[in-house]
Amino acid sequence: MTTHTHLATSSTGDGTASSLSGLRTLIRLVLRRDRIRLPAWIAGHGLLVVYIGAALPQLAPQQADLGNLTVMLAQPVGRMFTGPAFGLDAPTYARFFAAGYMPYLFLLSALMNIFLITRHTRGEEQSGRAELIRANVTGRHTALTAALVVALLANAVVAAVVAVLAVGVGYAVTGSLLAGLATGLTGMVFAGVAAVTSQLSEFSRAASGMAGAVLGAAFLLRALGDMVAVGGSALSWVSPLGWAAQTAPYVHDRWAPLLLSAALALAAVALAFGLQRRRDFSASFVATRPGRAHAHPWLGSATGLAARLQRGGLLGWGTAILLLGIIDGAFTQAMIDAGDGMPDELSAIFGTEALVQGYTAFLGSFVVIFAAAYAVYAMQTLRAEEGSGRADAVLATPVSRVVWSASHVLVIAARILLLATVTGLGTGLAAALVTGDGDLVGEVLLAHLAVVPAALCVLGLCTALFGWLPRLMAALGWVAVAVLGVVELFAALLDLPDGLRSLSPLHHLAAVPVEEFALTPFLVVTAVAVAAAAIGLLGLRRRQLNVT
Repeated sequence: MTTHTHLATSSTGDGTASSLSGLRTLIRLVLRRDRIRLPAWIAGHGLLVVYIGAALPQLAPQQADLGNLTVMLAQPVGRMFTGPAFGLDAPTYARFFAAGYMPYLFLLSALMNIFLITRHTRGEEQSGRAELIRANVTGRHTALTAALVVALLANAVVAAVVAVLAVGVGYAVTGSLLAGLATGLTGMVFAGVAAVTSQLSEFSRAASGMAGAVLGAAFLLRALGDMVAVGGSALSWVSPLGWAAQTAPYVHDRWAPLLLSAALALAAVALAFGLQRRRDFSASFVATRPGRAHAHPWLGSATGLAARLQRGGLLGWGTAILLLGIIDGAFTQAMIDAGDGMPDELSAIFGTEALVQGYTAFLGSFVVIFAAAYAVYAMQTLRAEEGSGRADAVLATPVSRVVWSASHVLVIAARILLLATVTGLGTGLAAALVTGDGDLVGEVLLAHLAVVPAALCVLGLCTALFGWLPRLMAALGWVAVAVLGVVELFAALLDLPDGLRSLSPLHHLAAVPVEEFALTPFLVVTAVAVAAAAIGLLGLRRRQLNVT
């Protein structure tokens, strides 16, 4: 619903100054509330730079040895996951870092800003806290401005940390400054995007989901553009992630692409303020559709209600994961063609010299990492239902806390299985079409299903945290997803210690079809997931609702 109603912004009038009344106080409040989250995000950026800087010399003692490692990054499928592969014909540690790992800094920065902006804007309106703040002398634009100022400060610190640490590990100063600035400006682009989506939806999760969809589209466009040729193509320049990659630190050191990032960030912020001026407090531009006069009978059960509340997340995540799986499957023939020149170090990533089987197993694990991320996202529905008070309305009926929360957990678990099955079939069909080998359909499907317990483990961890430490559920849940990703994608390449590898449930499951399916670890990991969920449900019975 949108109107042109003018709200009283302060006790002094409607001028520009009054629309920002209380800005300094609210900035301090945002920084106070994010005193743990933001340092953790920034430390994550720094740790990635330091770890890669330390690990590459261990993996390749001489920079000339990097030539054996660049083959995969220079292939189309490698460029899809990383970037346009600038400078890999004469690799150095810095160029290898920029080509292989900087895209993940961009993604990390984008996610930090999406969560930061939606939490402190639409999330505050949804919870009602913004209304309490607006009851004081605060302006119409104060909350959005405070969130954006904090985002600007956080991105400036991220840029400085990346640049300083990159110089500290021995990379060139100019390229390091460019890498830091590209990371920070990419973050500001998605801060602006999240500021816009926060005006479009009445719900913070929907706003985050829309901003995440923009990020996913940006990644897809960049991936497709970079797959066309080394150095990217015209399609690469359509994506904000592509602009950051086109700076080519340590190779061409281009500053001009960052003008596009800065322009888009400014335009998005201006659009967000423009939209905010044209809507009522707590209203949105995407109208919430009224429900039917009479609900379907299945909505009368806790499970039916949970399935309905989780439907939007499934459609968004499911579409993105299926699309990614099909693209991966379509590149099976490219992997076969590249197999002859692949070095042993990169063959280790796929776990075997039989490249097709190794790639098939890798695809299953790769998809399950995204399924685990979906589990963390979906579990936040319970936090939202609890914080909004809607859970109280459900629990006022003959529905216990255990039944309420277990219904959500069971629905999420069933949908993880559904995601793995549908994506496995789609990926297998794509692989079979490009290779002419119909047996790949079954092999790829089994590869996906064999590692589903890893995603269930993350779901169990989130359930346990929701029952006992709900404030830490999202943060530790994402850490668990990061552990899955780092161990699966980089463990062999970076020679990670066994202790760190064992933290990932994927490490304990058989990599089908490279390895024969092992029932015992499959059941053990599943049992761990179930036990963690049971512990969480027990905790929920003991703690107060709406108390963290």
